[in-house]
Amino acid sequence: MANMNVDRDTLRDLADEGNEMALDRLADLADASGDLGELSELLDEGSMHAGFLLTRRAAATGDLRELQRISDAGYDEAGNELNRLLKAPTGGYRG
Repeated sequence: MANMNVDRDTLRDLADEGNEMALDRLADLADASGDLGELSELLDEGSMHAGFLLTRRAAATGDLRELQRISDAGYDEAGNELNRLLKAPTGGYRG
C-alpha cells in the first residue's frame, strides 16, 4: 500500500463534510506542531480527539483553568481530570 501524505486542505474539506477521521487527523497534526489554537478550534467544532489531546497537555502541566475550559467546551474527561487534580493532596496549608 502506498504511503499517503494528505494535505491539510483536503483534510479540512473532508472534515467540513462531516468526516470525523479527517477531523481527528487534523487534531493529530495540530498536536504534533504544538498548535493549541487550532486544537481549540477543532474542539469547538466537536472533535473529541482534540479534547483528548488538549486535556492530556493541560493535565501534564496542571493547568486547571484550561481543563475547565475544555470541559465547558464539551469534553467531559477534562472535567474528570480537573476533579482528580483538585482532589490530589497538596503540600499542606501555608498560612
